[in-house]
Amino acid sequence: MARIAVENNLSDVSQALAQEGHEVVALEGDQVPDCDCCCISGQDENMMGMSDKKTNAPVINCDGKSANDIVEEVNKRFQ
Repeated sequence: MARIAVENNLSDVSQALAQEGHEVVALEGDQVPDCDCCCISGQDENMMGMSDKKTNAPVINCDGKSANDIVEEVNKRFQ
């Protein structure tokens, strides 16, 4: 299964991904480069037009999606 970094405020997504067997870690500092995918809330998404890319892994914007939608999207990417 995949190693997924998830923003702290997405606890429902974290729980759903863990139940599917994915390794879930917090979207923080040194853990991000080792992840297969990142899940963000989209609330803080690039408001200043600046970016510091920390990983080449795909980023999933969870805004407006249910935890089940996110799990389905992650599973499709890593099957």
